[in-house]
Amino acid sequence: MDPDQLAKAFVEHYYSTFDANRAGLVSLYQDESMLTFEGQKTQGSQNIVAKLTSLPFQQCQHGITTVDCQPSGPAGGMLVFVSGNLQLAGEQHALKFSQMFHLMPTPQGSFYVLNDIFRLNYA
Repeated sequence: MDPDQLAKAFVEHYYSTFDANRAGLVSLYQDESMLTFEGQKTQGSQNIVAKLTSLPFQQCQHGITTVDCQPSGPAGGMLVFVSGNLQLAGEQHALKFSQMFHLMPTPQGSFYVLNDIFRLNYA
């Protein structure tokens, strides 16, 4: 699978899981994984999922606008940069967001999220 297809498949899986069951994201992170969410750093899969499940909204829908990727380093990692819209339940206007993932390969042939940076884009 080429890097663009892999990035697109990861993004579809990540956001469909986030929108349906955020706790299901735990398998995408490991103990050394780090999330920076609106400037707040959280490390470790359990802590990251605790942060995501404690966000002040229950239902949301991500609409992806762009997905860009690049290979990263000799270990076979990949940088994935996403921009899109975040529609919260009960809100009239969607919020614009950007998110960057640094994916690293696992011995089993899949990928995990080593780094995850999320920002809302205020106009």
